[in-house]
Amino acid sequence: MEIKLIDPRALVDNPDKARLTKSSPQSDALLLATIRAVGIVQPPVVAPQADGGNGFVIQHGHRRAKQAIAAGLEQIVVIVDEAAADGGAMRSMVENTARENLNPVDQWRAIERLVALGWTEEAIAVALALPVRQIKKLRLLANVLPAMLDHMAKGDMPDERQLRTIAGAALDEQKEVWKAYKPTKGDPQVDWWRVAQGLAKTRMYARDASFGDDLAQAYGIAWAEDLFAPADQDSRYTTDVEAFLGAQQEWMTQNLPKKGVIAEVNTYGEVKLPPKAERVYGTPKKSDHTAMYLDREGKVKSVHFRLPEAKKKGKGADDAGGEDDAIIVSKPRPDVTRKGVEMIGDLRTDALHEALSRAPIEDDTLLALLVLAFAGQNVRVDSGAGGDYRYGSRFGRHAAALFDAEGKFAFDTDTLRIAARGVLIDALSCREGMTKSGILALVAGGTIGADTFLANMGTEDFLSCLSRPALEGSCGDTPVLPRARVKDTRAALVEHFKEGHFVHPSALFAPDAASLTEWLGKNAITEEEDDHEDTPAEQDVSNLEAQPEPVHEDDLSEGYRQAAE
Repeated sequence: MEIKLIDPRALVDNPDKARLTKSSPQSDALLLATIRAVGIVQPPVVAPQADGGNGFVIQHGHRRAKQAIAAGLEQIVVIVDEAAADGGAMRSMVENTARENLNPVDQWRAIERLVALGWTEEAIAVALALPVRQIKKLRLLANVLPAMLDHMAKGDMPDERQLRTIAGAALDEQKEVWKAYKPTKGDPQVDWWRVAQGLAKTRMYARDASFGDDLAQAYGIAWAEDLFAPADQDSRYTTDVEAFLGAQQEWMTQNLPKKGVIAEVNTYGEVKLPPKAERVYGTPKKSDHTAMYLDREGKVKSVHFRLPEAKKKGKGADDAGGEDDAIIVSKPRPDVTRKGVEMIGDLRTDALHEALSRAPIEDDTLLALLVLAFAGQNVRVDSGAGGDYRYGSRFGRHAAALFDAEGKFAFDTDTLRIAARGVLIDALSCREGMTKSGILALVAGGTIGADTFLANMGTEDFLSCLSRPALEGSCGDTPVLPRARVKDTRAALVEHFKEGHFVHPSALFAPDAASLTEWLGKNAITEEEDDHEDTPAEQDVSNLEAQPEPVHEDDLSEGYRQAAE
């Protein structure tokens, strides 16, 4: 190590310096004023060029050398030392941190460089006097998309919550979101809130879980640590919401108290108690019941409720079993979750539409299906006699195909069949929501054999929506045996059906007999309605009779003949 006087203009910048972003103008102005007043107090550290040159490379002190040039100094004192084994990476980072803290992006890159050079996280934490957790946090942020890092280094930084969401997402997801919200010439500022929203995922925290490690392993839950959370709380979480809720549900089933039930919640997150039940807010009695449920955050909650006393049947009635009359059966977890029901609806609809497009359908069946389609609960038809004309215009394209080039209503049989199939495709749907046709879509699909068009449901996405009993039941006709962990059973089924075809029984186009009977009962014409309602022909006769001018019988017969034709 030696001290030399060197022209600062002859010093070579280190390409691997820790500070890659520009320092603030205020700090540069303050450093320049200090150099002009008292000179350079701490000489920069330089090392001889390693490529055989005669110059010196700045190890630390780039800002001091730059401001010395700005101050007009001809020579400055420097300390010449050999470069460290790590290229001076740690020295450079410590020097910059002590004088003016590095930009967060430079900190992330500097730590990654130190790790690549063989430094451990513990050694970096000791050298920088930082907690190991802080080093882990910075290393996590180093996995942000490089394009985002480059923009952040310019000073446009998201807040900590947004940064947490971005850093926790996969690079592929970051890349897709960045394409949509990256800055432009007209708007150089990034809307980090939208970027974070596009990458946000629902997190279920381990501190809210009632189940233990055994159920966590059985459901394949892998905990990840939120390094941005306070250090004094359990910050482990998972984004596998279905597995978390399934484990919570199974824990409630295993730990249900005597006179306990598993309840559901309404749209406001409030527990739904049995009919006529009265919630107990004070100390419960031995005769009271307990309702366990999952709140909106997936936590297991419990409330107590009281049922009304059973009425006495008579003077000689046995009252001893009055309490047993109020037994409540806990509603078990459904075999298919809500997400699974929605997937079944999508798969059914796709298969139904494909069958309507390709399956052989007789003309009389086609017309019958058309009647069924327009009786579906998702269909709204506006009459030309009045009402709103905006709806139903989707079917106009099919009717337009029945006109020729001259505007005449003329068509052949094939054109009529294509139009009828198109109308059925637009009308019939099994998707959940307002477009659902109801049980009639299942009848239509069963009639034309839409089951054969159902896609393979032996996938990870769908099988993850099944409960443990339903998943193990799916192994019945396969050589796959249920495993101890649900995750392993699901993986084995996915592997088995990779080249095969699996359709869950609940997805078949088989309408429930009770539901179909109920629908028929609601929509069947009763004798009373039949007596009071006139047929269209009878209504036409009534209208004709109401005309003030007489109508000849021959003209009336001719009118009916034309209508029949």
